[in-house]
Amino acid sequence: MAKIQLYDTTLRDGTQMQGISLSANDKIKIAIKLNEFGIHFIEGGWPGSNPKDIEFFQQAKDLPFFKEKVTAFTSTRYKDTKAEDDKNLQEVLNSGVSTVTIFGKTWDLHVHHALQTTLEENLNMIADSVAFFKEKGKRVIYDAEHLFDGFKENEEYALETLKAAEKAGADIICLCDTNGGSLPEEIQSIIKQIQKIISTPLGIHPHNDSDLAVANALAAVELGVNHIQGTINGYGERVGNANLCSIIPNLQLKLGHDCIPEENLKLLTPLSHYVSEIANLSNNPQLPFVGINSFAHKGGIHVSAMARDTRTYQHIEPTLIGNQQHTLISELAGKSNIIERAKTLGIEITEEQAKRVVLQIKHLEKQGFQFESADASFQLLIKRQKADYTPPFIIKDYLVLVEKRGAVEMTSEAIVKVQVGKEIHHTAAEGNGPVNALDAALRKALINAYPSLQQIKLHDYKVRILDETEGTSANVRVLIESGTETHSWSTVGSSPNIIEASFYALVDSLEYGILSACN
Repeated sequence: MAKIQLYDTTLRDGTQMQGISLSANDKIKIAIKLNEFGIHFIEGGWPGSNPKDIEFFQQAKDLPFFKEKVTAFTSTRYKDTKAEDDKNLQEVLNSGVSTVTIFGKTWDLHVHHALQTTLEENLNMIADSVAFFKEKGKRVIYDAEHLFDGFKENEEYALETLKAAEKAGADIICLCDTNGGSLPEEIQSIIKQIQKIISTPLGIHPHNDSDLAVANALAAVELGVNHIQGTINGYGERVGNANLCSIIPNLQLKLGHDCIPEENLKLLTPLSHYVSEIANLSNNPQLPFVGINSFAHKGGIHVSAMARDTRTYQHIEPTLIGNQQHTLISELAGKSNIIERAKTLGIEITEEQAKRVVLQIKHLEKQGFQFESADASFQLLIKRQKADYTPPFIIKDYLVLVEKRGAVEMTSEAIVKVQVGKEIHHTAAEGNGPVNALDAALRKALINAYPSLQQIKLHDYKVRILDETEGTSANVRVLIESGTETHSWSTVGSSPNIIEASFYALVDSLEYGILSACN
């Protein structure tokens, strides 16, 4: 099968997504990971367009793969000027890259309304810009913006723009579905017509506005297009770009194409999560291949079958791409789910114990608990079924006071009575709100017996109303994420009383943290 060139534009096109703002240092970190993974072209940005991109290219020159892989992005020269006098082109030249990506207008609508110039001048802009960089010894990728929309409305002119880039020496002509509205059949039909006229290697740059970017990329590859542009996690403007995290395993594992070194495939899921972390975005758990739910199984029948043969409900082996099978725990679970999940957590459990856990989960989830995202609470649920389990502490009772008088700031105080071994500790503490006060009082009671609590910090606290029609009397579910510098875990609580729900999750969090430190 063909060797596929992977062109990543996360650092430029991906940052056009709402909510993403990468510093120059962020972009350097991601570029290093992309190189380690095996991406062939890493588009760093548009030199001169903003201070961060200028800083990135200055820093990137020190990267050992800079000359080989880092590309700079720019537009064709301004209308009615010379290429050598164009500031944008000069900035790209000064960036020091060996590969330049130039985008130009293919759709006559854009020539008239966006560039406000003539069709002939646009052809000159394309040819002059490509030729300028070729004369400087650069490899040139020409991005034919709005190619498919332009071709549908004015086929003859769209082809003329591609001929101009080819004649000027473009090394790759990349066909862009910029508005993301084309169907795979349209993509293939237009590519076939272009292949009759253009002999330069072709690329594809699909956007995902019709949720077909990955399908359109695969459709192009089927016709011999071997240069694919996309982003990690599909980040990009509007609804995003083609997701390389889906394209790569589809091409390599299912179609047999050579994309990256085989041993690097297991880095795909960690790469996806790393980029989302640097971008300060939650990783989408539903992403195909790399999402944490991609290989998560909930129904008891599914899990029972999976225990015999994973092919029954999985399209690939998740470890191939660095992901893992995950058994979800819910009211749909049977004892097979419980036994299988416990096994992955390193906990031995009998069938009888599993049955009791199933019944308890069904009872608790009826009250609003949910264990799919609360592994620590689930582990404690199993441990508490064992006859030899001794909890590190037992809550005897607690009291929370919230007071506001006049213009004085609201105050919160918690009083707890906790048994540790044979001793009873009765402590009180103030806090920034009732939950914080409870946390402080609990830690005060437990810290002498369990000094490891000093290392446990609250990472996240989420409250969800379960039935909004019930108003302020509705059950709420609280999820707490806690952890140390090296380990994190999630716990859950539910109740019509938000303090009680929070306390359930808080107690589980501290109990799990103490047990983890003791093991």
